[in-house]
Amino acid sequence: MDKGLVTSQRSLIKSSRPGLREAATRSFKKHWQLYLLIIPPALYFLIFKYYPILNAVLAFKDYNVTKGIWGSPWVGFKNFQLFFENPLFWTLVKNTILISGYLLIVGFPIPILLALAINEVRNQRFKKLVQLVSFAPYFISTVVMVSIIMLFLAPRLGFVNVVMNHFGMDSINFLGEPGMFRSIYVWSDIWQTAGYYSVIFLAALAGVDPSLYEAAKVDGASRFQKIIHVDLPGILPTIIVVLILNVGNVMAIGFEKVYLLQNPLNTVNSEIIATYVYKVGLLNANYSFATAVGLFNSVINLILLIVVNGMAKKFSNHSIW
Repeated sequence: MDKGLVTSQRSLIKSSRPGLREAATRSFKKHWQLYLLIIPPALYFLIFKYYPILNAVLAFKDYNVTKGIWGSPWVGFKNFQLFFENPLFWTLVKNTILISGYLLIVGFPIPILLALAINEVRNQRFKKLVQLVSFAPYFISTVVMVSIIMLFLAPRLGFVNVVMNHFGMDSINFLGEPGMFRSIYVWSDIWQTAGYYSVIFLAALAGVDPSLYEAAKVDGASRFQKIIHVDLPGILPTIIVVLILNVGNVMAIGFEKVYLLQNPLNTVNSEIIATYVYKVGLLNANYSFATAVGLFNSVINLILLIVVNGMAKKFSNHSIW
């Protein structure tokens, strides 16, 4: 009886396949323009995201240029062991987590607060001006942004030190003080990206049911009470999704800006995993070691993403998957 049941199920699946093919063919003929639009992003992810994953095997090999990636000899976890036994390992991890954690704790709420504030503005001209001023820095490239920071914080002729000298205070070499590096990085990043990320929450606020505002008004709720009881619950799913994505990138802090702001005086607090990989792995052509460290970084991010997503799903019923 079991064999007959399995046979009947297989025949049912086979008989349904032509129907699926026909349905797919009809859908493609009817919506071929939409399928055509999917091709460029699909190719992008296949070529630049998924195909490079195959080369992650380099982390477990002693790469030889003449033998190639797949012809190089296997060394197992030797490259990972070298990284874990490196005296700088804990310093690199600590600096990476502290900068990312600082940016997450301080930088995550500010776009939400900015979006809530903009949403409460009734003067449309002023509202558009605030959005323009806060959004514009996002289009400044990293190199230009670092140049602006260096000019503003220059020890002798920088704008900040000129103002401090005007009030009788001594000049400070901001980028030469290791303790100031994290704050400089984080607050300049917030200034550059807060307006951009606030757009996400403004879009979520636009989707809140207007009847909830009317009900709150009838109940005599103030503006602050509307924000607490209507706006924040309305955008909570968006907040949770953005938070999950941000936590999943804790170890993937931007390399370019940190590297450009580095100097011999602040390296003790500015040397992170990404800059170390560039200096030791790529400049010294130690590609296997660089791949191993990068893979370690990616695995930690994946674990954090899965854990935070699971916690969000358990406690709030909102998650990415």
